[in-house]
Amino acid sequence: MCNLYAMTDSQQAIREAAGVMTDHTGNLAALPEIWPNTLAPVVRNAQEGGRELVMARWGMPTPPGYLKGRKVDRGVTNIRNPTSPWWKRWEGVAHRCLVPLTAFSEPEHLPDGSSRPIWFARSEGGPLAFFAGIWCQWTSVRRLADGETTDTLFGFLTTTANRVVGAIHPRAMPVILTRPDELDAWMNAPAPDALRLQRPLADHALTIVPAPARQG
Repeated sequence: MCNLYAMTDSQQAIREAAGVMTDHTGNLAALPEIWPNTLAPVVRNAQEGGRELVMARWGMPTPPGYLKGRKVDRGVTNIRNPTSPWWKRWEGVAHRCLVPLTAFSEPEHLPDGSSRPIWFARSEGGPLAFFAGIWCQWTSVRRLADGETTDTLFGFLTTTANRVVGAIHPRAMPVILTRPDELDAWMNAPAPDALRLQRPLADHALTIVPAPARQG
């Protein structure tokens, strides 16, 4: 399960790669560590047409059955079965988004019981990659101190791990889109066609990299 990623490229790079028409994010700083329940940029289809860049909180609403006895919903970051009844409501183009990334991390479990983050990025460099995401507007308690809030939330799809990621985390990897035609299909195609993109990135397309440098 991917619960840590980085977005350290520029706003302009996101706009160009995803065909963004309107940017609502202000002055977007580099984000070398993006954790669940924090804000990150996503690209979505705007109601008036075109694509817009907005900030959203990472973690879609948790299915109610998993919240029994809990006062806080920290959200679901990774979605493996988007056709299940809970997730299917957000499969249409109005709720799809592209989540820009420069690298993502999976934990490597060590013999002593500890773990360490291993980072993956595109092996050939080049334009940004994007997670295939979904988003919604939702009212819930994300942090107990804040009480009930209404937030723009997002999560992204996962799939079978390729060989590079599977050597560290064999269970799954995020669905990563790299080509313009893939971005367009995810944002515009009917659900059955868009969901064909839920597949692992080719083994040669990813490599292990050092952790992104922290700013300051």
